[in-house]
Amino acid sequence: MLAAASRGKLRSAVRLSRPYSAHLPPPEASAPLPDGAPEEPGRRRRKDPSSRSVLLFPGQGSQFVGMGRGLLKYPNVGDMFAVARKVLGYDLLSLCLEGPEEELRRTVHCQPAVFVTSLAAVERLNAENPQAIETCVAAAGFSVGEFAALVFSGAMNFAEALYVVKVRAEAMQKASELVPSGMLSVIGKHQAQYKYACVEAKKYCKSLGIEEPVCSVANYLFPDGRVIAGHQQALDFLQKNSRRLEFMRTKPLPVSGAFHTELMASATEPLREVLRQVEVRRPEINVYSNVDGKRYMSESHVRRQLVKQLVSPVKWEQTMHEIYERMQGENFPQTYEVGPGKQLGATLQMCNRKAFKMYTQVKVTTYED
Repeated sequence: MLAAASRGKLRSAVRLSRPYSAHLPPPEASAPLPDGAPEEPGRRRRKDPSSRSVLLFPGQGSQFVGMGRGLLKYPNVGDMFAVARKVLGYDLLSLCLEGPEEELRRTVHCQPAVFVTSLAAVERLNAENPQAIETCVAAAGFSVGEFAALVFSGAMNFAEALYVVKVRAEAMQKASELVPSGMLSVIGKHQAQYKYACVEAKKYCKSLGIEEPVCSVANYLFPDGRVIAGHQQALDFLQKNSRRLEFMRTKPLPVSGAFHTELMASATEPLREVLRQVEVRRPEINVYSNVDGKRYMSESHVRRQLVKQLVSPVKWEQTMHEIYERMQGENFPQTYEVGPGKQLGATLQMCNRKAFKMYTQVKVTTYED
């Protein structure tokens, strides 16, 4: 179990009375019938996919000062930020609304901020379009967004998941301070060889005396869209040699470390330990793992994959194919991005333009902003 002080902190926190899973559609016990087929006892008629919904939860890098301003009037949101203050030990709401930006960008603050704001955005969606929550059949989250997706699915409790996110963020912050490292967004030409580019960058690092250089694809975003992460010297090499490596655009990301690479290895044990101490259940809807793009099958699978995720690339493009692949002419579900930013919508557009036509961003500021 959690250490006594930590468990006491969670107990004293205001608990959200309504589990998200209470609003989710019941799991289908058997294969559904196609439209127009006669009913059979014990079988459900297949619903039109366009009457179902998918929720996407963003990750670190989507944050901005002012996020959450449009959410405070919705049920439970004030309680959520009150829980956050007790679990985290600081005023997360003030940091989200007023900054300063450099503090909000720090891994240790940013991950809890994106997590809470995203689930607060679910409250807005539930208040304004409850049908979207009730008909949700799948969810996915980018990196820390996966924890929000799991809370929404009923797999984890909000306060306990937030505590796990706190431990994860602190461990990742410490890991990122061990060596100068970072992440580089890359859009390549069709012929770009990303693994070859990483090998070349590591050779360069070795020539500088770095014994075990790290440089690898950390995020698969969309066709020819990648994030490469590793030692800072490797990323500098990639930028300087971008034309030769067939990269059309490179852009450093505003993060503190090489997330989703082996440079995060020191963060895995703290995360593994805290995940042992909280309750995890099997998700009540399909939730997809960043590690392989496949849906979670059990509580032990959830614990295992969340740890592996720290040192494995986020396979977001593969996840989008897994969620949205369908027969020719079949309709697509409504998709809602719940949380700060529109990055996941932009990636969906690059992965599947037809699915993107059914996309909506749930704003985390007011509509007038």
